[in-house]
Amino acid sequence: MTPAEIEKSILAGLPGAQVGVQSDDNTHFEAVVVAPQFAGKRLIQRHQMVYATLGEVVGREIHALSIQAHSPEEWAAQGGS
Repeated sequence: MTPAEIEKSILAGLPGAQVGVQSDDNTHFEAVVVAPQFAGKRLIQRHQMVYATLGEVVGREIHALSIQAHSPEEWAAQGGS
């Protein structure tokens, strides 16, 4: 699985999100997800929402996934672009 494929899956499940995914080996990934759906959600809920977009590939094609999950307001406050 490639970072682009993961981005596509996350975007399909969280429309309107901004998603960036990186990997050095296509099994260990780092994702930054900025989504309006995260507003008012706890961190664990945000991670669950991201994992839900990926389904069964987590633990198979995706061995490890580090997630930074922010609402647009949080991202802007941190200086994200």
